[in-house]
Amino acid sequence: MRHRMSTDSVLRFITAGSVDDGKSTLIGRLLFDSQSLLADQVASLYRGKHKRTAEGVPDFAQLTDGLAAEREQGITIDVAYRYFATPARKFIIADTPGHEQYTRNMVTGASTADAAIILIDATRLDFSEQTPALLPQTRRHSAILKLLGTPHIIVAVNKLDLLDYSEEKFNAIKRAYSELAAALDLRRVSYVPISALNGDNIVTASAHMPWFQGQPLLPLLESLPAANRHSQLLKAPALYPVQRVARLDGSSADDFRGYQGRLEQGCLKIGEPVRIEPAGQSSTIAAIYSPDGAVDQAQAGDVLTLVLADDVDVSRGDSIVAAGSDLHPVSNISASLCWFDSKPLNSARRYWLKHSTQTVYAKIRKVEYLLDVQSLNHQEDSSSLQLNDIGRVQISVQKPLIATTYEANPAAGAFILIDEATNHTVAAGMIVALS
Repeated sequence: MRHRMSTDSVLRFITAGSVDDGKSTLIGRLLFDSQSLLADQVASLYRGKHKRTAEGVPDFAQLTDGLAAEREQGITIDVAYRYFATPARKFIIADTPGHEQYTRNMVTGASTADAAIILIDATRLDFSEQTPALLPQTRRHSAILKLLGTPHIIVAVNKLDLLDYSEEKFNAIKRAYSELAAALDLRRVSYVPISALNGDNIVTASAHMPWFQGQPLLPLLESLPAANRHSQLLKAPALYPVQRVARLDGSSADDFRGYQGRLEQGCLKIGEPVRIEPAGQSSTIAAIYSPDGAVDQAQAGDVLTLVLADDVDVSRGDSIVAAGSDLHPVSNISASLCWFDSKPLNSARRYWLKHSTQTVYAKIRKVEYLLDVQSLNHQEDSSSLQLNDIGRVQISVQKPLIATTYEANPAAGAFILIDEATNHTVAAGMIVALS
């Protein structure tokens, strides 16, 4: 019996891995076994235009394959979000694609995840070696999860029912991933042998694998500690990117000018001295309005309208920061980049860099290295990034940014690059250093 937790914290997690590892089937099985489905949804598992399982065997993947193209081709293209709850916890699941060409969709789903389930299809590995080689997408997704700072990784070794529930082969895969985790410095990694289709070790312990003494998948998810990032952000100096300037009546004597946005870190209170960056002007907080009305103070995550005591020039893209903070404008950043576009990175061109509420022109000054997902070596002789490549780059921006590293604050340390000619999002970036 699982016990009710003292908190109803929501756990956001994703499924990741290679094509046909069983990610959609696993999520369907979790929803089915946790009794989170309606009667008509359960009925649809046994019949459907594009059902891919034998007669009488439920096709759990239908629950997440929402696009018609997904159901027809039997693949996952878009990120599908599903919600369910147990007596112990609430969950938000993101089913992400396994195909290499949809890596950008996987990054989108992983960017807000507290945990990730890396699925490995045990039947697709070669056990002729003591340590089997993992598939490239397993390695690529693991590297991306490291860049995104995903706190918890669960390696679910799937389809063991097709290998006679072999403990030896599970341990071989565990050895292989442990080597990868050590190379990537992934520190919180758990391993569970499962059969998603048959339900082995999903909600309850499997009678077919008495040799496994760990927790089944769902109890393990229930026991993961929630990310404690909010408390860290409260201790950081206040950072408030301005999203919109609100004016009520510019011609009246009691003209109101408020600055709307979300407090990304720290706390603010009435009377507190602040700076407006990148101009460096000084003022104090005269009033704070929340969606429920006037308040005396606010904290990280709050959506606000701020009123300043002085009539200063503030517009969208500016940031209001604590007066004594070390948050200052920067024009050069070093960042990890995941390249999404079919056209390779062109260092001779400029791109739009969208960071928080600001969009500025940027140039890639240097590709420091390209990550080889197979060997995990750094290729330092590369001058470009191709589709789905991961690398470290140096970027200069036309207008200074107020930013942090991604490790310190994902909201203030993440950005995207946009092709100014096509408006395509060509890359996602995580800031690792500022200058």
